[in-house]
Amino acid sequence: MTLDTSSQNTSNQPKQRKAVALISGGLDSLLAAKVVQEQGVHVEGINFYTGFCVEGHTHAIRKKDKDKQKRNNALWVAEQLGIKLHIIDISEEYKDIVLNPKHGYGANLNPCLDCKIFMVNQAQAWAWAEENGFDFIITGEVIGQRPKSQRKETMPIIARESGADDRLLRPLCAKNLIPTLPEREGWVNRDELYDFSGRSRKPQFELAKKFGFEDFAQPAGGCCFLTDANYSKKLADLWDARGERRYELDDIMLLKVGRHIRPKKNFKLIVSREEGENNFLRGYKKQFTSIHTVSHGGPLTLLDGDFDKDDIKLAAQIAARYSGGKNAEQVTVQVENYKGTSYVMDIPPMDADDVKQEWHV
Repeated sequence: MTLDTSSQNTSNQPKQRKAVALISGGLDSLLAAKVVQEQGVHVEGINFYTGFCVEGHTHAIRKKDKDKQKRNNALWVAEQLGIKLHIIDISEEYKDIVLNPKHGYGANLNPCLDCKIFMVNQAQAWAWAEENGFDFIITGEVIGQRPKSQRKETMPIIARESGADDRLLRPLCAKNLIPTLPEREGWVNRDELYDFSGRSRKPQFELAKKFGFEDFAQPAGGCCFLTDANYSKKLADLWDARGERRYELDDIMLLKVGRHIRPKKNFKLIVSREEGENNFLRGYKKQFTSIHTVSHGGPLTLLDGDFDKDDIKLAAQIAARYSGGKNAEQVTVQVENYKGTSYVMDIPPMDADDVKQEWHV
């Protein structure tokens, strides 16, 4: 996947400049890197894993997503460009950005402005870029495309607070901004950069066609689950139930899967919706008490929180409601704790009307 595009430098040749591109896996970062690459700059990519990325296991689990390609879009972008991609896990460091965003949240629990500052700073961004001999950083930002982080007044904030300053180049909207160091020094030709702005994707699609790119990722609302209202609601519910704002990687993975139902403040159910989610949740049986129907086909359900025998019975009735025995008088369920100890009981499924809408997180 790595293509060595460097050439031998001689005294008669100018030094080949090096740029690192933040690669999300979306179209904008693909185009931004390509625009600079076309000017003879050596480009490498960097991709950060936060745990909130919209791709990967969720597409593989759900039957409704069976037609979606199971690929890592950042790796696909690197392959299209023929560049080396550095993938860095920042999920632990990223917690402080999610929990304590200096610039606040967007429409949901998305700390987009703080996120962009953090990632450019990380390229582990600018400290990493300097250590590895890169001259500047590329991002696919477009003025006016994102209401929180991609406004003309926030662009200087990202450059300043990340530490990249005027070594941060945004090729797709550069002509709408003050010339950066790479432009002033002639490392890139400003005339060959672009002046995209606004939420329309038409200019990007036309540029993609010009470069011959097809089948690129088009994630709605960005590439982060935190921009999703339903996901953010589940995360807020988790914090509220715990009485503190904290999370672990398993928490944010489980928020992506199943129905989340909280019939009481002290506990919730995670009810699988299909076989793929059943299989995925099975991997957590040694961490949670689980319920599954024995007499009828049905979902695997995990219980999260503090609960007593009456709570378990309530949970079993709800789980039975989503099984093949939802209209039966009795359903047999097996309850198993995280140590593997289990017991069986017969319970009447809860009526559909009794599963209150407000219980659904």
